[in-house]
Amino acid sequence: MEIVHLLRKVTVEFGLRQAEFAARHGMHSTDVRALICLLDAERAGTDATAGWLGAQLGLNSAGTTSVIDRLERLGHLERTRDPRDRRRVLLSVTPRAVELGRSFFGPLIDDTVAVLREFDESETAAVRRFLSAAHQAVTIVP
Repeated sequence: MEIVHLLRKVTVEFGLRQAEFAARHGMHSTDVRALICLLDAERAGTDATAGWLGAQLGLNSAGTTSVIDRLERLGHLERTRDPRDRRRVLLSVTPRAVELGRSFFGPLIDDTVAVLREFDESETAAVRRFLSAAHQAVTIVP
């Protein structure tokens, strides 16, 4: 149970940093989650649409539209027509938002990466395996 409690402590601290970032920049915590989802989609090569984002966030279409509108108004999100299907609108995080996030979360990420550099390959693999399994255990599948 000690590891479970340590993981909880880490997730609580990450949540507090996320809330601090959101408050500092006039956002709701759901807005930050949306930006994280969009950045993850970009890294994975996934097309992010409003419907996709709503499913990721567990929001209905009205709630999703509110998040998208708010993030666009703040200059953190762009909507562009899909060049392969002009009927679809794709969502992406603006470079300004990426820089804003990097300036706030960069030191935290750098410190975490530095901790991981102290682990050898097998230890890193064990951490990755544990975090992947823990994520799967807490993920709600509809």
